[in-house]
Amino acid sequence: MSTRLNRDQMAARVAQDIKEGDVVNLGIGLPTLVANHLPAGREIILHTENGMLGMGPAPEKGQEDYDMINAGKQPVTELPGAAYFHHADSFGMMRGGHLDICVLGAFQVSKTGDLANWHTGAPDAIPAVGGAMDLAIGAKQVFVMMDLLTREGASKLVEQCTYPLTGVACVSRVYTDVAVFDIDAKGVTVTEMFGDMTRAELERMTGLPLQFAA
Repeated sequence: MSTRLNRDQMAARVAQDIKEGDVVNLGIGLPTLVANHLPAGREIILHTENGMLGMGPAPEKGQEDYDMINAGKQPVTELPGAAYFHHADSFGMMRGGHLDICVLGAFQVSKTGDLANWHTGAPDAIPAVGGAMDLAIGAKQVFVMMDLLTREGASKLVEQCTYPLTGVACVSRVYTDVAVFDIDAKGVTVTEMFGDMTRAELERMTGLPLQFAA
């Protein structure tokens, strides 16, 4: 089995691809870790759908202010120039195409970039769409951050999503614990593999026809 990235290493890898001046929304769960790994000296403006721009990393233990939280109700810090606004204005930013990137978790991503991340369809599951649908169609780029395999060993990168969709053909890049995938009209291209992962093993794990960047 190849060496896999842990959650903080995945978050740091995503952070590398966020450019100077980007306005970015980090989804609930795994993507929130990206805030703690943004490159020092690079101005990146973090947006949260509950009404804040200029969010900083997680506070030091004991310094939490629960009046200042992200959409996942986790305490955050503010950077100089931070701004607060109504929830409706925040969704207007999301739907109006004002976000450069959103980073979301996912249950499944299809080979054409369809996203399923709000409901597994299981009878005992609690649906939780939040602002994911608005982000998926509103952000200029949609990055997904997820483990490649489920606990049962099934690939989350699939031929066709079997869970209810969040958005259609919206995902442009998928960051996993074993590889990074770009998705466009040409299909799925592996741009980076981690540890001792091989092409053959990655094709076996996903069951998809993959292209590999030079």
